[in-house]
Amino acid sequence: MAEKLKWTFQVERIGDLVTKPAKEPLRFSMLLNDEEMKYGFSKDATSKIINLTGGISKDGNSVFIPAKEVLSLYSIILKSREIDKVFGFDDTYYDLAKALRISPSRGKNYSAFASAREKVRNIIDGRVHLDEGSGKWYYKNNKSQKITIGATSEGIKKLSILDRLLSNGYLTKNSIVFIDELEAALHPRAICDFLDMIAAISEVMGIQFFITTHSYFVIKKLYLIAMKQKSLVTCVSLKEDGNHIYGDLYDGMPDNSIIDVSIDLYKQEIDEVL
Repeated sequence: MAEKLKWTFQVERIGDLVTKPAKEPLRFSMLLNDEEMKYGFSKDATSKIINLTGGISKDGNSVFIPAKEVLSLYSIILKSREIDKVFGFDDTYYDLAKALRISPSRGKNYSAFASAREKVRNIIDGRVHLDEGSGKWYYKNNKSQKITIGATSEGIKKLSILDRLLSNGYLTKNSIVFIDELEAALHPRAICDFLDMIAAISEVMGIQFFITTHSYFVIKKLYLIAMKQKSLVTCVSLKEDGNHIYGDLYDGMPDNSIIDVSIDLYKQEIDEVL
């Protein structure tokens, strides 16, 4: 656990993660399927966690997809961690790169995964592939034009990450997927298609998705998805004062600053017109 914290948060001493000034030790606890794990350490902790109790047993791989695409940095991420062993890309990037390194599975895939992959192919008009010999990625469109990954758009690369994970067997029915800033580098139409795909995977396969966003488009689309099926989308609106708001989007659009700004813009438009 200490090693994972070190490489995820890029600190030489895990004690550096404790809030300064350190009046109390850092404490963490989580509950998953009625199993609890908790630990804590002080500002003086270096490379070990002494106070750790419980444990979590979970079937299925989980993965974090960052806002920045990783395909163009793929080889650099693996080298910096496995060969150079230096800070630069945290372990969320490294874990994702390792997952992407797995070759696509041969044979029949889950029907929900196959449908999602076909939707990705239609959105990006092609597919991204890994040349396992050179370790380089490239994009091949539906006209069989082959394009280097550096010349491929950010949106195509971002959608292709999930496509790869759906094709190589890394994700299963028990997986959890975290996506940071889903809207980054995507056109609003692609955002809507992406969320439709995620909703279908979640509903059919039971995979749980955690998504962070600052986009009105994302919230609105999730609201429309929730209208079709109650309790499919839970929204957590984070607030600076710590009084976070939890709600089911089936019950309506959330009360948060993103919605407030959209309302303010509408009011400004009305004022200008009048």
